[in-house]
Amino acid sequence: MKFVSFSFLLLCIFQAVSSQPTTDPKEVAALSRIIEFWNLRNKLNITGDPCAQNATWAPETANPRVSCSCDATICHIIHLKVYALDVSGEIPIELFDLKELMDLNLGQNVLGGPIPAEIGQLSKMQYLSLGINNLTGTLPPELGNLTKLISLSFSSNNFNGPLPPQLGNLTSLQQLYIDSSGLSGPIPQELANLKSLQSLWASDNQFTGKFPEFIGTFTELRDLRLQGTSLEGPIPSSLRNLDKLDSLRIGDLGGADSSLDFLGNQTSLSILILRNSRISGQIPDEIGTFLKLQLLDLSFNKLTGNIPSSFQNFPLLRYMYLGNNGLSGEIPANIISSNLVSLDVSFNPLFGKLPLNFARVGLSMNLVGTSIDSNSLLDSQASGLLQCVRQDSECSNSNVTASFAIKCGGSSQTSASGIEYDDESEILGAASLYTSSNNEWAVSNAGNFISNPNGPVYTARTESQIIGTLDSELYKTARVSASSLRYYGLGMENGKYTVELHFAEIEMGDPYSWRGLGRRLFDVYIQGDRVLRDFNVQAEAGGSKRALVKTFEASVNNTVMDVHFFWAGKGTCCIPYQGTYGPQVSAIRVSQASDGFGSGKRDKKRAGKIAWVAVGCAAAAVIMTSVFYLWWTKNSPTHMRIHTDSSRKG
Repeated sequence: MKFVSFSFLLLCIFQAVSSQPTTDPKEVAALSRIIEFWNLRNKLNITGDPCAQNATWAPETANPRVSCSCDATICHIIHLKVYALDVSGEIPIELFDLKELMDLNLGQNVLGGPIPAEIGQLSKMQYLSLGINNLTGTLPPELGNLTKLISLSFSSNNFNGPLPPQLGNLTSLQQLYIDSSGLSGPIPQELANLKSLQSLWASDNQFTGKFPEFIGTFTELRDLRLQGTSLEGPIPSSLRNLDKLDSLRIGDLGGADSSLDFLGNQTSLSILILRNSRISGQIPDEIGTFLKLQLLDLSFNKLTGNIPSSFQNFPLLRYMYLGNNGLSGEIPANIISSNLVSLDVSFNPLFGKLPLNFARVGLSMNLVGTSIDSNSLLDSQASGLLQCVRQDSECSNSNVTASFAIKCGGSSQTSASGIEYDDESEILGAASLYTSSNNEWAVSNAGNFISNPNGPVYTARTESQIIGTLDSELYKTARVSASSLRYYGLGMENGKYTVELHFAEIEMGDPYSWRGLGRRLFDVYIQGDRVLRDFNVQAEAGGSKRALVKTFEASVNNTVMDVHFFWAGKGTCCIPYQGTYGPQVSAIRVSQASDGFGSGKRDKKRAGKIAWVAVGCAAAAVIMTSVFYLWWTKNSPTHMRIHTDSSRKG
């Protein structure tokens, strides 16, 4: 009887086990092949059924992750995550045997090659992330078959060609991240069908043509980013319909000018950036009613008229950038609200008194190039500089100089060739000015890194050795900026100068890991002339942590040298971490140019020193010879007196 009961129990257990659903064998084989192809066996060692209950690779926190959906008889793999594991190679064809996939995350790896057309077979896909990889080729139009997609990301890759118009079929799409992906050409009209979009990141692509009018129909948009493209204005008035926007970032437009008439209903905005967008006319008072604003950037445009008095009413605003416009009149007295930490109104024909609370602790302010009465500033040197760098005036500096050298973002150093680079380790703010102790140069910064996990830091540092230089220490620190970084030589003698700019990419690594897939691009202007456009230090130097020196000639006509590093919206934003972009410079040296005969004053002085050393050596030789002759004549039959004169000063 006991034996019968035990047998019955075993039979029940067997039936229970055998009745549990198992994974589709084709999917099991495909997953095994994928694991081998990407060399993941040490991280995802699945020897049994991948959809087994309580598997360690199934929870949402697992990485790699494989999770399934099962019915009474069979299981299908619906989630596959291989995230930030530096997986290399191409996308294996077996991946597309997982036809029930709903969520595929392959982001932050070093995958290469094209996206296979077979991706269109994954018709149940809802979330597809391929961002931050090395993928190439054109985007397959078969992506348009994934009509259930809610989120699509292929940012930060190396694709080429246009956006496929078939993406307009993705009418359920809420998030589209395509920034820094290498795309070019016009934005297809078919994308007007994406009425459910809430986030659209499309910056840093070579998109051409007019700014799309249809974006104004995306009334669900919360986050729109279109910086660093080749799109042309004007910004369409239809954007006035986007009243749910929380973040609007448009910049670096060409073509026709725009006005700010499309603003008025976006009272939910916390970030408004319209930098370098050829915006003209006056600033509408309505912007002062955007009470949720935390960052406002209207810099590098053609705005005229007064700063609206309504700009005194922002309760949450922390950063305000109005620099490099044609704004006139006086700054509103109460523009420095309780939360404001940075105010930039530089290079505007503004005048009058400083606003109230200008000396508040924690506030940084940039007034360079204005006529604002700055006598009350704590930094009297900076006060004088404000008049120095105005376009219609000259510096009156008692210390006339013909050269200067700066260690950008670091402490003073002497190079292997004996050049002394001044300390420039001052803590700069998001809108600030610093003048050197000798009043020979100054530096100003405007711009802040949004969401940078390191906080408001405007220097970079590495402990690694720098290749290709005898002055490795000179390149281990650098000054960085999120927007505009300018160095000024003050009280310079008028004439021709040689400008040496020293660079090394020390934040982005070489592309052996996803952390090295970033691209930093910026422009450089000297005396207002652009000498470098879309400059990529890492690419030109042949890798990261390699020294690169660029040399230019420029003329000084008004006693001021202006070296300007400017971010034009291009390059990746978030590799290896959020807020990794913008200009980065290690050191600057400016010296009078030679006319071919060593006529530079610094060279003349050096040549003079060498000449005097030679004279001294010759004199020493004469003296030694005389001593020897004296000793010799002392032992000779006749004695001859030797007369010597003291050394003469030339």
